[in-house]
Amino acid sequence: MIDQYDWPGGREAMLRFGPATGPVVIASMPLFEEANRTRAFVVTILRALAERGIASVLPDLPGTNESLIKTENITLNDWTSALSALTATLTEERGAVHGIAIRGGALIDAPFSTRWHFSPAPGESLVRDLLRSRAVAGKDTADDAIELSGPPVELAGNRLSRTLLAQLKATVPDGSAPLRTVRLDTDAVPADRHISGSPLWRRSEPDNDPDLARLLADDIAAWIAICGA
Repeated sequence: MIDQYDWPGGREAMLRFGPATGPVVIASMPLFEEANRTRAFVVTILRALAERGIASVLPDLPGTNESLIKTENITLNDWTSALSALTATLTEERGAVHGIAIRGGALIDAPFSTRWHFSPAPGESLVRDLLRSRAVAGKDTADDAIELSGPPVELAGNRLSRTLLAQLKATVPDGSAPLRTVRLDTDAVPADRHISGSPLWRRSEPDNDPDLARLLADDIAAWIAICGA
């Protein structure tokens, strides 16, 4: 179901899945082009959660998707403010709100009751990848590629403010408990669980993996049950 939520900067769209009662999850997508490659995958996870009796919302953050705000005018603080406002609203409606995030989505935090991260990535790594792609495309020299001051810059098809890039570079995923982290078995970084799968965010085109989505939905559902719905 298509719905909307309010935040201090305006109103944004969101998708709702699952029952009208019981636990609820807010999903934070990967950032920028990785979001385009994984949106169908995230929706599949949320539909699988609905089948398991867990409701969820997938919000458009300010400056993304159907938002009327230009991406170049957005800061990380705007994203955090929007997600926190949505969390507060859902907390009033449903009680405990669980945050799940994939990749760079884990950099946008809110006062969740619990957190579940899939392959969370530090902001410095994401910004480095964005700037490297721009340098490879011949739009910057090696020196220019690491400059984070000046006018907005186009990266991965998005026009982004240098302020946002600087904020992301200085941010790491929130490690506050209770937190569960799941990673692919090809990732050597420690996690609560490593599973087999392919990093869809690395694909050249949008893709999906229903089997992996159901496996992750099972893990999320078990985590929420352990923490207490």
